[in-house]
Amino acid sequence: MRRADRLFQILQILRRKRAPITAAALAEELETSTRTVYRDVAALIAQRVPIRGEAGTGYVLDRGFDMPPLMLTPDEIEVAVLGAQWVARRGDAALQRAAQDLIAKIAATVPERLRPFVLEPASGAPPAWNQAPDALDLAEVRAAIRAGRKIVLRYRDEQARESERVVWPVVVGYLDTARFLVAWCELREGFRSFRTDRVVGATFLEERYPETPSALRARWRKTLPPRR
Repeated sequence: MRRADRLFQILQILRRKRAPITAAALAEELETSTRTVYRDVAALIAQRVPIRGEAGTGYVLDRGFDMPPLMLTPDEIEVAVLGAQWVARRGDAALQRAAQDLIAKIAATVPERLRPFVLEPASGAPPAWNQAPDALDLAEVRAAIRAGRKIVLRYRDEQARESERVVWPVVVGYLDTARFLVAWCELREGFRSFRTDRVVGATFLEERYPETPSALRARWRKTLPPRR
């Protein structure tokens, strides 16, 4: 790896890490020596990059530091395009348009030598099959999630039984054949998943639920099975 590429990669690693990272961990990811990492970090600091190093703890990049947003590597372009392709084929209408716009913006912004990675990627998302139509405005749902507002759902389950629930929306999930809303259900006093194609109707309330969206999301994550 060229030194310039390595310096850029050190910044990328520090940007994505919230906790301090040691020189040894950086060296392992970069497949180089800790001595080289020490020299590279010193060079970045000399260029006034706000990296703080604490003995026995590791390096931290101060918040507020930014780089040009589209200095992307070929692998990063492949990741962005693959993700956008997936959303363009499985997301709701608003996200499909946004995904197509994102691919076009990346193609228009990256250097000419990197444009084939956008227009002719080596990876591709398969088409979605038999996707159920939404009976819920997911753009409004995402706005309610961000604002921490309640939704009244009129829902029909797999046995065609209808019920009305007041829910605290957490996240929208996207599968190949369906989309679903994860929410805290006041009726069941627990987290539940609702398929969007089974929603009969919805009323978006101005009322906020009594905790922050991030706290609700953290509480939901604690209910998930551990990753293996």
